[in-house]
Amino acid sequence: MADQPFLYQDHVQSDWVDYNGHMNDAAYAKVFSLAADRLIEFIGLDAEARNHYSYTIFTLETHLSYLQEAHKDEQLLVDLQLMDVDAKRLHVFFTMKNANHDVIATSEQMLMGMDTKQGRPAAFPKPVTEIIEKIWNEHKQLETPAQAGRRIGIKR
Repeated sequence: MADQPFLYQDHVQSDWVDYNGHMNDAAYAKVFSLAADRLIEFIGLDAEARNHYSYTIFTLETHLSYLQEAHKDEQLLVDLQLMDVDAKRLHVFFTMKNANHDVIATSEQMLMGMDTKQGRPAAFPKPVTEIIEKIWNEHKQLETPAQAGRRIGIKR
């Protein structure tokens, strides 16, 4: 892990724009998926490490909130807040912003570490745990984002 905080950068691809003239909902999910892939590398599980440890990370659950439209070629910046962690799971909160740093979408996710030889959940490898602990120590005192923990329903 670099000494810098996690950041994934992208832009709205032309094939992500739908008939409404803005980024399609599936494209937001794609960007957050790419950000999760970048996070996996950021915590020390690049392709070589995944092979070495026979270990990977799966997404168990995700909740997206669409807050503003994003348009063709618009810059996208995705940062991370680690909400909780245990020996094999990460509760993460990604925030997508535009170039003006306006929040345009969020994605709350539960990620699970997996032993690929056994095909079952397993604790993070020690070097990965050390990086996760460093991030957790920086994030555990942060305020919970407004969209975190929300449930879908019609308020009556």
